[in-house]
Amino acid sequence: MIAGSEFLLRALQGGIESLYRIETDLDVCDFLVGEDSRDGMVLERAPREQLLIKQSTSNDLELGLFVDDRTLENLELRDPRRRLDEHNLNDFMLAVEGVSHFVYLVYRAKFDHQVSAVELELQAEVDKYLVALLVGWKQNGEPPAELRRRLFSNVCFAGDLSREERDRYTLANAAADEYAGSLESRFVASRSVEDLLAEVRTFYRKGFAEKLGHISRLAA
Repeated sequence: MIAGSEFLLRALQGGIESLYRIETDLDVCDFLVGEDSRDGMVLERAPREQLLIKQSTSNDLELGLFVDDRTLENLELRDPRRRLDEHNLNDFMLAVEGVSHFVYLVYRAKFDHQVSAVELELQAEVDKYLVALLVGWKQNGEPPAELRRRLFSNVCFAGDLSREERDRYTLANAAADEYAGSLESRFVASRSVEDLLAEVRTFYRKGFAEKLGHISRLAA
């Protein structure tokens, strides 16, 4: 574990839980997996961020979160809580994605709700936009329109994705982009923060089909 990175990951977890007014009652840092441990597992892919899930026959979940050292080193060197810019945005988004996956899965599991991989990805894409938006607002950072373009338009998927994985990421990216666009037009341009928070908290508690239906209705 990179010194200081635990503080950032805990801050991200606390920020996401506060954003949605939820509690997981767990510490994400207790579930961090190092590169040696991850490499010892038989995995089809080894990306820079990865939520590891194993379900026992008794339906208990075993979780692990991997975020690579290069990402954590850069975030320690260029703390996004002080300044979020082109030098740390991509790594910050990786960290947000990992913590988002962890928080959302634990939250849904507390209510015995199943979660699909595409649902995890959709919520993580929305979380990345919201966290970066709120941090940017606090720091008077880049305009939301530019942020949305960087997150959803300038996307290059990993070359080793399967067809199913690529379809999943494509769907999540497109749906999150459309939802972010609706947030911009309704709340972001006017900085209606309380209305924005009320909207995304309701969205967070919907199931995957409900989320897609909600996005589709907003676009109509």
